[in-house]
Amino acid sequence: MVEILDTTLRDGTQGEGVSLSVDDKVAIARRLAAFGIHLIEGGWPGSNPKDAEFFQRMRGVDLGAARLAAFGATRRKGLAPEEDPSVLALLEAETPVVVLFGKSWTLHVLEALETSLEENLRMIEETVAFFARRGRRVVYDAEHFFDGYKEDPAYALATLEAALEGGADTLVLCDTNGGSLPEEVYAITKTVVERFPGVRIGIHPHNDAELAVANALAAVRAGATHAQGTINGYGERCGNLNLTSFLPTLVFKYGIPAIPPERLRGLKELAHFVDERANLTPNRRAPYVGEAAFAHKAGVHVSAVLKNPRTYEHIPPEWVGNSRRFLVSDVSGRSNLLAKLQEVGVDLSKEEAKRLLEEVKALEYEGYAFEGAEASFYLLAHRMKGGGLPFQVEGFSVFVHGSGLSTAWAEATVRVRVGESLEHTAAESPYGPVSALDRAFRKAILGFYPELADVELADYKVRILSGQEAGTNSGVRVLVEMRRGEERFATVGASENILEASLKALTDGYAYALLKPLLERALTGSRGG
Repeated sequence: MVEILDTTLRDGTQGEGVSLSVDDKVAIARRLAAFGIHLIEGGWPGSNPKDAEFFQRMRGVDLGAARLAAFGATRRKGLAPEEDPSVLALLEAETPVVVLFGKSWTLHVLEALETSLEENLRMIEETVAFFARRGRRVVYDAEHFFDGYKEDPAYALATLEAALEGGADTLVLCDTNGGSLPEEVYAITKTVVERFPGVRIGIHPHNDAELAVANALAAVRAGATHAQGTINGYGERCGNLNLTSFLPTLVFKYGIPAIPPERLRGLKELAHFVDERANLTPNRRAPYVGEAAFAHKAGVHVSAVLKNPRTYEHIPPEWVGNSRRFLVSDVSGRSNLLAKLQEVGVDLSKEEAKRLLEEVKALEYEGYAFEGAEASFYLLAHRMKGGGLPFQVEGFSVFVHGSGLSTAWAEATVRVRVGESLEHTAAESPYGPVSALDRAFRKAILGFYPELADVELADYKVRILSGQEAGTNSGVRVLVEMRRGEERFATVGASENILEASLKALTDGYAYALLKPLLERALTGSRGG
């Protein structure tokens, strides 16, 4: 069994671009507890008012089997623990677990703390004892332990002895600079485990050399039974141990039940929940939980996965709450297209798939990209099967009005045919020509399709395709993401005219939103609306 301490709410918030309100921290703490995390490190109550408020709010929160921990430093030099405001603030957090960090590297003792090696040992032992005497479980984080051990093994081990003498029940070896190698971590951790038999030894690695997961696994193999990390690897500089990678590897590869395997089915949901609270975009390429983690693009891969997923998947995606995806692009084979359409219950003949593949490759040569715009791909298949769209744009114009270089507002007109009716509408927007086009188009079709009122533009991206030599004549690809409640879907348009590309992507988005409930029947030959 490996005990897991999550420090997303403390060490994770030290990462660039990561900011959490008190409400966010309370919500994440609840989710971590429900997921099965053993210890939740909530912050440093002596460092800022936000963390102090968090611990005050958490006093009435039931975390089940999880235990809340507060983080802080050993006493200052020359002060008794009872006289140190930071130590007293840590006590006032009233958490059952206290995580204390102290210096293990002589460099930090002499140059950062500017104190003697002997005083540092007293600081560690006395501060740990202060909390242990008051019934707190003390987890001691030996900061910079691996660097300190490599420079002065005897002193680094003496700091652990001091913490143990004070009453710490867990000794955590920190790779604070994140530069240690797995073989070093294994050898040093093994030495510590053998030096302190019966004591829980932990690992706290940073990811500066992209080795945090490897180093944590090396420590566990050497006998560590406690690991500290963050959801999605948030943390200072390059981040901390990424628990969303470490946990499934530990459970599924090493067979160590740190978290019950059935709980890991909620791993992707937890990862995205924390991203959402931090207002960060999820990493599509994140192992296990990213959208691309089980996405297959090459035709040979897709063909094999359809026969046996083990050919190109190291675990079933559902074990971590993810799902298999098949991508469509100009390097796809028919297997990709058939698999992609089967996701919505559609079967194509080999001849139909061949024609669809040729069309995809021709459009991607023109600048389209369907792997990030699945809604446009489904509409393309719908049209290849002879299905029609509910409307057709027959023309548009855009005027931008401004003074000097400042745009005051934009006006757009569109001509849209809906059945036998031709709608000619105009709209304006202070947010630019694309917004004006969107408003004019919606004005034209909402009278016919009022159910589209709850569909809106959620994201808009432009990519230049032709390179520097083309200058302002470069072709562009526009990727649009539409939103309807919690549902999101993406469409694509390409042209040498950015407004034309934008309108193609926008109209595909509204067409897909309208056709989606009937899309399966539309693709199999029935009327789609």
